[in-house]
Amino acid sequence: MLRIIFVCYFFIFAISSFAQSVTGSWYGKADVSSINNASNYLTELILRQKGDEVEGIFAYYFKDSYQSFFVRGTYDKNSREVHIKNIPVLHYTGSSNGIECPMNFLGILMVSQVKSTLTGYFYSDDKYKYTCPELRVTMNIDGSENNQDSILKTSITGKKIWKPQMEDFIVTNAVNEKPVTIAADAINEKATEQLTASAEKKLIEKLEKRTTIYSKELLIEGDSARISFYDNGDVDGDIISVFLNKNPVLVKQELSTRSLNIYLSLDSTKEFNEVSMMAENLGKYPPNTALMVISDGINRYEIYLSSSLTQNAAVRLKRKSK
Repeated sequence: MLRIIFVCYFFIFAISSFAQSVTGSWYGKADVSSINNASNYLTELILRQKGDEVEGIFAYYFKDSYQSFFVRGTYDKNSREVHIKNIPVLHYTGSSNGIECPMNFLGILMVSQVKSTLTGYFYSDDKYKYTCPELRVTMNIDGSENNQDSILKTSITGKKIWKPQMEDFIVTNAVNEKPVTIAADAINEKATEQLTASAEKKLIEKLEKRTTIYSKELLIEGDSARISFYDNGDVDGDIISVFLNKNPVLVKQELSTRSLNIYLSLDSTKEFNEVSMMAENLGKYPPNTALMVISDGINRYEIYLSSSLTQNAAVRLKRKSK
């Protein structure tokens, strides 16, 4: 009898402990708390809980804009509250490149036998409370183990294809065995300048002089992928260059909590497509670290990269056989 009681207690305790965790991919929508306004944001919050701290990625789709950010916050297991501060969110009256509101997030974990939800709101500091109204949000956990891009599956909009934004970069199919990088907006001031032949040669030589450490080999569905880079840690001025098959596609780009996005067409003539990150500096807090997020529309991968002035970080991407 005591053994049965102990087993039952252990089972209940295990379920209770699991239910307390906010780790997972949460998706839903946020509505503007304003009279006569029906604007809403499709939201996704991918969290990893470590004790009373959380970290992960907050992403949202609004009008024609997709934004994603690396976030850190806290979790109180007693009140089941998640707190995340200082998330830039586009103002509901603006366009895709309009005014951003600095928002904080408070969410409460609610668990039942049917589903788990994260309910709360985004709110601004007192300085902006009259210009940036609250966003009420309810998010459900994504139970799928294979598809982390859960925002694409919401019943509100059906499947959506995220389009490159003005600040993003597109790496097209190889031309003369070299990839070509263009800004999603041709007049974007962030566009990578065209390298001269001698400058490109020096950059490749610098890459090859350093030891390359391969972190992962990944299978990619289809012939393209979206790759996002974030500063993994305190934003301290880390600057990187990115290479595809040892050819530069992004040069001297600074990492931050805002995603640096590359839309990549894979070279079908190669067994593996190699994406390398080279440190251009060590930032304020060495080494140069980044979170790389790779999405092919079906799968989503997170890889933590570390590079220095003597070592590159790289992953190999392989197209899945049809």
